Amino acid sequence: MRRGERERFDVLFDSVLDTLPEAVHKLLEECPLILEDRPSPRLRDELGIDDEDEILCGLHTGIPLTERSVDRADASDVIHVFREGVVDMAGGWDEGEDEEGPFGGEARIREEIRITVLHEIGHHFGLDEDELDKLGYA
Repeated sequence: MRRGERERFDVLFDSVLDTLPEAVHKLLEECPLILEDRPSPRLRDELGIDDEDEILCGLHTGIPLTERSVDRADASDVIHVFREGVVDMAGGWDEGEDEEGPFGGEARIREEIRITVLHEIGHHFGLDEDELDKLGYA
């Protein structure tokens, strides 16, 4: 991702975070959020992602709260958000429309940022993909 796109994304990202409830901000103090352009090759290998075209918007690492015990209370959770994946999932920077409907543009990127952050927070609380899909965060 080029510097200008990164800066543009980060402005959108900050504006989305500003709209989230205070409870989400408190959670992010305990579970840091790291913004990166893309997952590293090492991380892709660890996740078993071979296809370079496979989109990864975010990732929660650590032990979900529902699986912690007294013995494992020191888990260091991190939420990663990947700029390129979010932009790709939203349909790109430019707005357009095809047979499936509208795609792209800043409004869709903002929505994808919101979905990604809430999706990964959901994993932190132990929700699986099906549960997140039912909530609209898949």
